[in-house]
Amino acid sequence: MSVKIELLNSLLNKKDFRCGKEMLDNYLHTQASQDVKRKLCVVFVLFDETTIRGYYTLSNASIPSKLIPKAIKRKMPQSYEVLRVTLLGRLAIDIKFKGQGLGSIILVDALKRSYEIANHSLGSIGVIVDPLDSDAVAFYEKFGFIVLPDSGKMFLPMADIAELTF
Repeated sequence: MSVKIELLNSLLNKKDFRCGKEMLDNYLHTQASQDVKRKLCVVFVLFDETTIRGYYTLSNASIPSKLIPKAIKRKMPQSYEVLRVTLLGRLAIDIKFKGQGLGSIILVDALKRSYEIANHSLGSIGVIVDPLDSDAVAFYEKFGFIVLPDSGKMFLPMADIAELTF
């Protein structure tokens, strides 16, 4: 298997991608390229030749500091009402390739990119996700993400990402 993870481009076959979640399929088919053009996010795809096996999106975001766990919040200036994070907005694997560990591969890629950007280009104290369902929550929990109370979002601090072996 010779797969790559690169930015979405027009040579890739988006129309055949199906992950089983209509919202995620429709996003890739109809909106992803426009969001990239508008600089709303970047879309990375895991692919083989022109077949997209999975994708994820990254963008800047902020969350109210009151949502951050106390252990992390104590280290932040008290004057910050919102804190900068990286949003992993979408992550999906085509149903034809489920069960091959590709979700883990692209999540680790997303975390690695987020960590590198936070260290060199753009401040971010962690990665947040907004899981679509209980399956997504269970997936992210395996990687150490914690649920942020009263928000439905999950969070993984950059300090924890730094400890991952890339």
